[in-house]
Amino acid sequence: MRKNAVLQALLTAGLIASAPLASAANLVFCSEGSPAGFDPGLYTTGTDFDAAAETIFNRLTQFERGGTKVEPGLAESWEVSDDGLTYTFKLRPGVKLHTTEYFKPSREFNADDVLFTFGRMLDKDHPFRKAYPTEFPYFTDMGMDSNIAKLEKLDDMTLRFTLNEVDAAFVQNLAMSFASIQSAEYADQLLKAGKAADINQKPVGTGPFVFSRYQKDAVIRYKGNQDYWKPDDVKIDNLIFAINTDSSVRMQKLRAGECHVTLFPRPADIASLQQDAKLQMPEQAGFNVGYIAYNVTHPPFDKLEVRQALDMAVNKQAILDAVYQNAGQLAVNGMPPTQWSYNEDIKDPAFDPEKAKELLKAAGVKEGTEITLWAMPVQRPYNPNARQIAEMLQADWAKIGIKARIVSYEWGEYLKRAKAGEHDAMLIGWSGDNGDPDNWLGTLYGCDAVDGNNFSKWCFEDYDKLVKAAKRTTDVAERTELYKQAQVILKREVPITPLAHSTVYQPMRKEVQDFRISPFGINSFYGVSIGK
Repeated sequence: MRKNAVLQALLTAGLIASAPLASAANLVFCSEGSPAGFDPGLYTTGTDFDAAAETIFNRLTQFERGGTKVEPGLAESWEVSDDGLTYTFKLRPGVKLHTTEYFKPSREFNADDVLFTFGRMLDKDHPFRKAYPTEFPYFTDMGMDSNIAKLEKLDDMTLRFTLNEVDAAFVQNLAMSFASIQSAEYADQLLKAGKAADINQKPVGTGPFVFSRYQKDAVIRYKGNQDYWKPDDVKIDNLIFAINTDSSVRMQKLRAGECHVTLFPRPADIASLQQDAKLQMPEQAGFNVGYIAYNVTHPPFDKLEVRQALDMAVNKQAILDAVYQNAGQLAVNGMPPTQWSYNEDIKDPAFDPEKAKELLKAAGVKEGTEITLWAMPVQRPYNPNARQIAEMLQADWAKIGIKARIVSYEWGEYLKRAKAGEHDAMLIGWSGDNGDPDNWLGTLYGCDAVDGNNFSKWCFEDYDKLVKAAKRTTDVAERTELYKQAQVILKREVPITPLAHSTVYQPMRKEVQDFRISPFGINSFYGVSIGK
């Protein structure tokens, strides 16, 4: 492949060495942030999943590229018992684990790797977890820690999960990024060396790309996995994540040929990017929601009238027009209308600042009451400019006598502090992970998630019963009705104010071939190639 502007820019910056890449196929992805680490089970954001789960690792099942259909992954096949409580997986033979500077496997992938991966999540007394204390927010938020009764190795290439209760989305859940399969042999090596925490900084998987090097806030480098079990998926020799948090800078680099693919263009830049003859701009309706979460454990947010007041004082249409422009639609529910079981009968209350004032007065909230409003520091698929939205909310709430002080932290710190419940109100959002309603209604607003992705810290018994009942049946019509009832309660109790569902645009160079936008807001480069 000819030397191009991408390579020249990176060579100049000293991010890649010149000799090995002169005739290699290279792809540079201008990403929006630094990952918190490379152990997918620990995290919940697309930034972390892009950097690890979608490059370095595989899962037992996987989603088709660009879709929600579940396909075989490290498991070739599986059988489900008639009662829906046992899942028996036949593993794929001949899958090689990565060889790196810090690890050389002595065997191929087998059931021991699956046992280690899930054993560490299930057992807080697991030796590796005691050596490297961690939490697994997705796993626990979805109640998998309590629902998996047993995981058995039947032989080296067969294992069985036994559940306490039916989980209609179990196979889909196993295709999610957090369920990425780790190497048991590598974990043993780290444990013996007293370096268990290295699993999060020096990863080993079975995926299409092998981790090479990471420089925080600058670059991540990967090599194409020449031993990948699905060789046609590896068409890139060197994958480079060039990290830049500024959307304008990312778009400039894309136009200049300093990267092949990027993400999260500002709405104001979309038209000009679409007109650039050197670029392509695929788009699709976003499977996402941006919202305000009210921390119901902090007074006065523990009062329904206060949450109702703040909700009806938000000028959603003004936010949509100013921030999302033509790249989004108003959100009413806690999940997007493209998700099956969405309740179309639910409507937003009218924008009514005067009534909001009356509700606050009735709740005993004094004019001039101060709260914190957290705004994320990075663009997300569901929120192109959190700071601007926060400033508009600040103005809206000032009109009803609430003084909001805007707070922000580095992205990883933002999430960590929010999960600890430090915020009053915060801007956050979600891109769907598996196409199932539980991934929204359970993972974001359920009782099991109050220490994780339920940033409202809202645990409402009637709601939770409906969501859990829906998860325990495989009857789609019954599940739909239960989820619709749950959405009515969610809207009535106002732990959140849904703001918008954004359209997803993916700017890239014309020479990028067969990149597919994921409905789950993640970026995968297996199967992608670079033409001339």
